[in-house]
Amino acid sequence: MGGEPTNGDTMVKLTKLNGREFVLNSDLIKFIEETPDTIITLRDQEKVIVREDADEVIRRVIEFRRSERLLPD
Repeated sequence: MGGEPTNGDTMVKLTKLNGREFVLNSDLIKFIEETPDTIITLRDQEKVIVREDADEVIRRVIEFRRSERLLPD
């Protein structure tokens, strides 16, 4: 979750608290915290609150990167 953005190559589908799904470029994630809501802080300091817990967000990022062969199995 570091390095430079790759123009949308690592998109993951997440759910906002209102139930609406959206797609996030995971290269823009700076950090994730649970307070107990899951808050994703992006590189530009924008914050996004999602229904998924931090472990699920991380799992989805890893799953996507593996499917795109950005990470080894």
